[in-house]
Amino acid sequence: MHRLAGWLGHDGPATAIGAGPTLQRMLARCGIAPPAHTLIDNGLGLAASLSVAREDRLVAGLCGRPALATGEPAQAQDLLRLWRQHGKDAARHLHGNFSLAVLDLADDSVFLALDRVGIQKLAFAAGPDGLVFASQADMVAAHPAVGTELDHQGLFNFIYFFQVPAPGSIFRRVEKLLPGQWVQWRQGRLSRGFYWALRYRDEPRHDFPAQAERFRALLREGVARARGDDHVSAFLSGGIDSSTVSGVLKELTGQARTYSIGFDAGGFDEMEYARLAARRFGLDSREYYLRQADVLEAIPVIAEHYDEPFANESAVPVYICARLAAADGFKVMLAGDGGDEILGGNERYAKQKIFEAYHLLPAFLRKGLIEPLSRLPGLSALPPVRKGRSYIRQANIPLPERMESYNFIYRQPLHAMFTSDLLHGVDVNQPAELLREVYHRADSQSVVNRMLHLDMKFTLADNDLRKVCGMTEAAGIEVRFPLLDDALVDFSGEIPPDWKVRGQYLRWFFKKSLAGFLPDEIIGKSKHGFGLPFGLWARDYAPLRQRVEDNFAAFKRRGILQPAYLDQIRGEHMSGHATYFGRMVWQITILEEWLAARGL
Repeated sequence: MHRLAGWLGHDGPATAIGAGPTLQRMLARCGIAPPAHTLIDNGLGLAASLSVAREDRLVAGLCGRPALATGEPAQAQDLLRLWRQHGKDAARHLHGNFSLAVLDLADDSVFLALDRVGIQKLAFAAGPDGLVFASQADMVAAHPAVGTELDHQGLFNFIYFFQVPAPGSIFRRVEKLLPGQWVQWRQGRLSRGFYWALRYRDEPRHDFPAQAERFRALLREGVARARGDDHVSAFLSGGIDSSTVSGVLKELTGQARTYSIGFDAGGFDEMEYARLAARRFGLDSREYYLRQADVLEAIPVIAEHYDEPFANESAVPVYICARLAAADGFKVMLAGDGGDEILGGNERYAKQKIFEAYHLLPAFLRKGLIEPLSRLPGLSALPPVRKGRSYIRQANIPLPERMESYNFIYRQPLHAMFTSDLLHGVDVNQPAELLREVYHRADSQSVVNRMLHLDMKFTLADNDLRKVCGMTEAAGIEVRFPLLDDALVDFSGEIPPDWKVRGQYLRWFFKKSLAGFLPDEIIGKSKHGFGLPFGLWARDYAPLRQRVEDNFAAFKRRGILQPAYLDQIRGEHMSGHATYFGRMVWQITILEEWLAARGL
């Protein structure tokens, strides 16, 4: 639970109300206890949860759990030393999760950087007169030089992604750093780059036993580092990752308290797998079955805690789990997030390999024979031909756009979904461009590695880490991610793609390396995690249904989505497609609650 905030320059707006009140105004938006370390001077303000340091005209702020190359914890004084030695390469010499700021008054510059996988957050607003930065986008917007005007592009991207992915934000003038990125504002000019990128190996390997042993050792070291000297508990969904983290924790410490969430709804409950893991490792497990009333209680927490609208409905079980741990006296929990994105566990990796296989056929065969035959009149009545046409159509959509072909946004004309006021000034192609930039930036020619690189950013940094970090914070818990230990992430790049997804078998290396450690039933199960039957409950549970109705009625007046489209979504949700359309219902509900909580 860490925050960083401050600014350099903007003397006019800050001076108008005073530097102290300006900093307090920013910190008032802080979703947790404000940073304990502050520094205010002419033309600057700085606050950091971990530490602040000053040497002459150089000021530094640091937050998170950063470590030096020696493994020792890092402080702001260490950051100043690294800055003097390495300049913009200073962040490369820090490990763990962190965000940092170095303010150089002599050079009139600010340097910002974010940890390698984006466990921390860092937003900023740059202008010719100064730079404002903070761990929360709404803290940046609270500075008098920035403002809280909503960005139409941010709203559009939220509807597309169910969150607002970096580098954009929901506020017009606010941007966010990407994982492993640095930004420097110097005398009114902004530059940016990456101090770190995961190095992927595309070539095959033939040393599985040695690499499996190395992986198991790194796994133990990662859990030990995440635990530190603290008394910790762990999330346990019954999936591979949470079971692995819980099992290794028990192996290292001799005891492990875990928390699991169940659902009294068909197709959602996976408590049996959590119990399998608990029995295998002898875990001190706690179980809780989520109720519809818990969702009602969590909605305002989600709306108020996140600095931007965030619509991953599994935030609810994460919050309830963390709250149970906090009630039992725990301050720290371990989570298993990241295993899918570093070692190939998402089902779309296997699915997309099937589509990519089509392009292994010679072009003359695809374009000269197969596709013309598939378009012959009269053949569409044959089910195999219809299926073949669908396969060809999808295969001809390039990656990464193909993975978004089922997005809600593509199911109707945009003008039937969005109002003209919202679409004005919006680049409707920006989501695809954001995806392409990350996909093609991967240091790999492998489709699997490129999809992993994409998910490291969009699925993990923008979504799952935001979900878990946000809800654990709201419950008063600090969360740590052993599978995202720097050494484990670097190691994952050395694993070739055919060890990550072997044919259609996901996470081949991970599962084979831990065979005998994890129960076979968990290794063989399909991915699920802490899902939420919100769509069913919002249809059948009257208080929740009324909350949705009230939010839809209020949201119609905002001029973002067409009223007819909102009626269509609600009608489809209530008439038999509760789970599918429930995601959109949740998204609209959360957006309205978030806007209303801020008086926007």
